[in-house]
Amino acid sequence: MMAGDTNAGDMMAGLGRVTGMAALAALLLLTGCGGAAPAPDAPATDAPVADAPAPDAPVADAPAPGAPVADAPAPGAPVADAPVAAMPAPDARVGEVKDIAMLEEYSTLKGDAAAGKLVFAQCAACHSLEEGVNRVGPSLHGIVGRESGTVPGFRYSSANLASDMVWTEGALFSYLKKPRETIPGTTMAFGGIADAQKRADLIAYLKTGGQ
Repeated sequence: MMAGDTNAGDMMAGLGRVTGMAALAALLLLTGCGGAAPAPDAPATDAPVADAPAPDAPVADAPAPGAPVADAPAPGAPVADAPVAAMPAPDARVGEVKDIAMLEEYSTLKGDAAAGKLVFAQCAACHSLEEGVNRVGPSLHGIVGRESGTVPGFRYSSANLASDMVWTEGALFSYLKKPRETIPGTTMAFGGIADAQKRADLIAYLKTGGQ
């Protein structure tokens, strides 16, 4: 081999060693000095997500299954503070006496039968308290609690027959004040008794049957 060829071969061998060492150094840098490492900041394999709720855990503050809504009234409970509709007096039928204030007034009075006998003098010209004795008006025997237009043998006005009244104490108290307002179209000519106490006394006397 020629000298020139020897020198050239030595140079190529030296260059190969330098290239191999450089490649090895680069490989060491890339692999972290010979040990394989995970990518920076990569989460560990199978690590749970931070702050994730446990499996099947109920939602925070959720009401128990089947629990009633807070502040809901119990089934069937009345509405709080609901106003109660005013009811007519116990002895008044619906539609019979519309003036509830008059019934309330009557409930505050105490009738005196003895005083009522004197008041009845205004009625005696047309009515009798004897059973079956009709005059210009029908007998008032048993009037309290009786249905209107039911005295045998008396010819009532069509307005009276159509009134469907029951002569309760409340109905009499209203009727005796102004008969033609209580039963429009009645043929009764009596104007009425304005004094509430006198009407209460008369009713007390009628209840006695004239005794």
